[in-house]
Amino acid sequence: MIDNDSKTNDKIVYFGVININENGKTIGAIDIWRSAITKELFCEEKRLGILDIADYIGMPRIEKGNKWAVAVNRNRFGKDRWKLIKILEEGKFKFYDTDDETIINTSVKNYQIIDNDWWNFLVENNINRSIEITKEV
Repeated sequence: MIDNDSKTNDKIVYFGVININENGKTIGAIDIWRSAITKELFCEEKRLGILDIADYIGMPRIEKGNKWAVAVNRNRFGKDRWKLIKILEEGKFKFYDTDDETIINTSVKNYQIIDNDWWNFLVENNINRSIEITKEV
């Protein structure tokens, strides 16, 4: 638990990036920041060709027990193939598809999507790496 004094002294610093590659070409990235005190991660996706501004202000947070992950569609190609998500450890799981409208319903076990159309990898295990999404990691 953080006391109020620690919150005011906390600094959020840039921590790294994950480059998302498809067939050797970068199609996007995940920018990662980290709290100097709590070590909590904050993430933002950057898709090539998408210039929309996020609908939230400040560092995006996730619920306790969830982790940042990148969901990858096995059947698509290009910028619409992947999505930054906040994944739970186990159970029924919903997230928005890359169109930000369609809801994907799936199951998760040990922070891994169990689905014929989707797979994922955790951000925390891949900071400052390039991930080739044409093959599962």
